[in-house]
Amino acid sequence: MHQLDPDLAIGVEYFQQPFQSQVDDYIAGRTSEQEFLRGAGYFQNWGYDYRLYAPIFRFAREQRIPVRALNVPSALPSTVAKAGMAGLSEQQRAYLPKEIEPADKDYRSRLREAFEEHGSAKPDAFNHFVEAQLVWDEGMAQSAAAYLNANPSRRMVILAGSGHLAFGSGIPQRLERRTHVTYAIVLNSGEEIEPNIADYILLSKQQELPPAGVLGVSLEEKGGECRIRSLIPGGAAKKAGLKRGDVVVEIDGQKVSTVADLRLGLWDKKPGDRVRLSVRRKGFLGAAANRDFEVQLAAPGGSAGSHDS
Repeated sequence: MHQLDPDLAIGVEYFQQPFQSQVDDYIAGRTSEQEFLRGAGYFQNWGYDYRLYAPIFRFAREQRIPVRALNVPSALPSTVAKAGMAGLSEQQRAYLPKEIEPADKDYRSRLREAFEEHGSAKPDAFNHFVEAQLVWDEGMAQSAAAYLNANPSRRMVILAGSGHLAFGSGIPQRLERRTHVTYAIVLNSGEEIEPNIADYILLSKQQELPPAGVLGVSLEEKGGECRIRSLIPGGAAKKAGLKRGDVVVEIDGQKVSTVADLRLGLWDKKPGDRVRLSVRRKGFLGAAANRDFEVQLAAPGGSAGSHDS
């Protein structure tokens, strides 16, 4: 598409609107990839394996293609899911359009199916679930529309989850309402094909990311620290001499205080790569001291909890 029309922009669900300046700095070449991910809080606010998206952002950087962070702040949908739109503060509400179109009958029906997979017996829970989806849809549509209205010569490729795109009920129709632009919906072949679900289905071969390099630990955050909760027997960290209760202070010289900080230091590592970890460990008499370790990362294997690294 870029070859056909270089006057292109990319809108992404993966970054939130308050981090537009960090996206701009990376695309313009003013910051490194690590600085970009840290500054935009990627692993706190999105968290999926960044290797899935790195080629998109690297291509945009090479070609100087504008990238718009379309998503609303992470706290908004979760707040609405719990307490409805009425639970938003005035500051949070400012990220959303004044008018939010209700979900159509078919969209509500599809959302009902998703809701019932992890539903709640609380009153109004489903209505709040629908409102949270609309916060995403309307917020991203408004952000894309603002850019397109300010740059009428550009086309935009919007990359978002299929739930926001299928049948046009989410972002597409809400974007059209604001801009009157034409659009085409492209979905992956992994979707169950139904009449009118999309304009195109992309029939690509299934691909998998290569194995990532992992420490083989389960982590927890407590008191502003990133602590090792458990280690996989025979895992990389265990072999290097790390222990349960060690507080990770640095990875390759970068400060660590959260699980996201550690993930930032590991996301592009492969099995066999070596990283330097500094940890704080309590001594025999209770005094804590820092200790340094070199860890040769291993391929994933086994499970050690929800915060495996």
